[in-house]
Amino acid sequence: MSQITLTFPDGKQKDYIAGVTPAEVARDISVTLGKKAVSASVNGAHWDVQWPIIEDSSIAINTLKDSELALELVRHDLAHMMARAVQEIWPDVKVTIGPVIEHGWYYDFDRSEAFTPEDLWLIEKKMKEIINLKDPVRTEVWRREEAIEYYDNNNEPYKVELINAIPSDEPLRMYWHGDWQDLCRGPHLQHTGQVPADAFKLMSVAGAYWRGDSNRPMLQRIYGVAFLNKEDLRAHLKMLEEAAKRDHRKLGREMNLFHFEEVAPGSVFWHPNGWRLFQTLISYMRRRQDTAGYLEVNTPDIMDRALWETSGHWFNYMENMFLAQTHDDRDYALKPMNCPGHMMIYNESLRSYRELPMKISEFGKVHRYEPSGALHGLLRVRSFTQDDAHIYCTPEQLTEECLKVNDLILSIYKDFGFENVHIKLSTRPENRIGSDESWDLSEAALKNALDRAGISYTVFEGEGAFYGPKLEYVLRDAIGRDWQCGTLQVDYNLPERFGSTFVNASGEKVAPVMLHRALFGSLERFTGILIEEHAGKLPFWLAPRQVVVAAIVTDANDYVLEVVDNLKAAGLQAEADLRNEKINYKVREHSVGKVPFILACGMREVENKSVSVRKLGEKQTYIRSLEKIAIELKTEATPPDLR
Repeated sequence: MSQITLTFPDGKQKDYIAGVTPAEVARDISVTLGKKAVSASVNGAHWDVQWPIIEDSSIAINTLKDSELALELVRHDLAHMMARAVQEIWPDVKVTIGPVIEHGWYYDFDRSEAFTPEDLWLIEKKMKEIINLKDPVRTEVWRREEAIEYYDNNNEPYKVELINAIPSDEPLRMYWHGDWQDLCRGPHLQHTGQVPADAFKLMSVAGAYWRGDSNRPMLQRIYGVAFLNKEDLRAHLKMLEEAAKRDHRKLGREMNLFHFEEVAPGSVFWHPNGWRLFQTLISYMRRRQDTAGYLEVNTPDIMDRALWETSGHWFNYMENMFLAQTHDDRDYALKPMNCPGHMMIYNESLRSYRELPMKISEFGKVHRYEPSGALHGLLRVRSFTQDDAHIYCTPEQLTEECLKVNDLILSIYKDFGFENVHIKLSTRPENRIGSDESWDLSEAALKNALDRAGISYTVFEGEGAFYGPKLEYVLRDAIGRDWQCGTLQVDYNLPERFGSTFVNASGEKVAPVMLHRALFGSLERFTGILIEEHAGKLPFWLAPRQVVVAAIVTDANDYVLEVVDNLKAAGLQAEADLRNEKINYKVREHSVGKVPFILACGMREVENKSVSVRKLGEKQTYIRSLEKIAIELKTEATPPDLR
């Protein structure tokens, strides 16, 4: 038998017979490691401990302490254990697929009856029994005909369909967890007992079409979460509990901000309070952009197909676009992006190098088709407003302009309390336009700007837009969730496609470089993030309802109106509550509505020209003169960029 040489992480080498498995290597190192091994890394690939190694390779043995790889394995094995548990309880249920997702996994089942919360409890109990059995996990490679016959005999049509979709040159790997079997690429753990029994939980059931096709059967999808220890599970469940309290859809109803209708799925119906908040964000951004030298424009919402063909959207982005055809057979599209409209404005005049950089901004309403199942309140919509801008500059100005945008984005996020910002650099995708040379220049410009700013970032290969690489700015909120908001993209391609030029210092017409830039990104999404970040208790300058002045007795009504007039004169959002209700009732109601300040007025306040002040979230009240409270609140209402 031939021998192979394995190289370990410390550089040491050892010879083994070809076909040795990582499990055998681990046991050779030590009995303890043999028991603890969950997988291996072979030449950088994640490797099942049962898979043979047939050539000289580097190898590292992974245990549960190798958290990232181990966690993926644990979640993957739990998906299989859940399917096994379901079929042991209900043998007639058909199984489909069960991938690992963020925080856990799901598995889709074909069952005539709906799963109930009590069923989830039963499944979870059965899964823990399977874990305690410590059943061995083994893997085999089967011939295609053998696998199809097996699943036909066991009445598993979904597995047969999956096999037929696998390329003929790929091996079919079967995994056995005890006596239960599933088709899977692997890898998996050594035995079921390696899963921490106290670190997972089944969460919910949802409907899901087979292969995401609404013409195919509706299945039942069970979701689970899993971690490597019960402390991490407990922390995650606590985060979910806190997230539910902060859900912007729930708070949006309580604060009377917005709602959605089936007549316009994924589009927001803004109420007066919500629209006031929305416009406050726009006013803030308009001031920041004016200071930074941007010129605000507005472009049409619907434009001819020819424009989108020139931009490349028609061929590279059509599945995300809303299309329309008029009676004269002209094809149009609702704009999914503002950039082609800005190209038309730039091209309207002959530009000189002295005009550059030219910065065009727009609060443009864009429309993108999102699957109905992906829609999620303000966070995932089909119609939204972008604080979009495009910067036309010379190649020499490019790095400096990238730096300026980066500084502006980080400064804006700081004004809103977001200082934990992670930056992703997404590079060229397979489906793209433009030359490799232009992509090299674009990617280098973004890297140079970040390096000059001394900012760390993570590279995501192949995730750029079809016309250029991009930076994505990811905010981490108060409970540890990440939100992708602002973007910065370098684009050599669109100016060339649209024939955009400027006259350089030598009198030659050359193409500018274009930067695509969004700061909040989607204003709808950013509004939802802000609501959840602050649990509805928005900073005073942002709050759509800043002050309610409530009468304690009806004899104080005239004074309440006087207080409201004084506060409005100071530029505050103030309203009167003259209802014939008890003051405690009014306070509770306006507290649920997240009004930052409630000023109560009775006869004592009338006589003293004062108000009783209650701040949202505080039980204690205090007395202020009318003159002093107006000054204090006006100061607190000043936006951060004007302080």
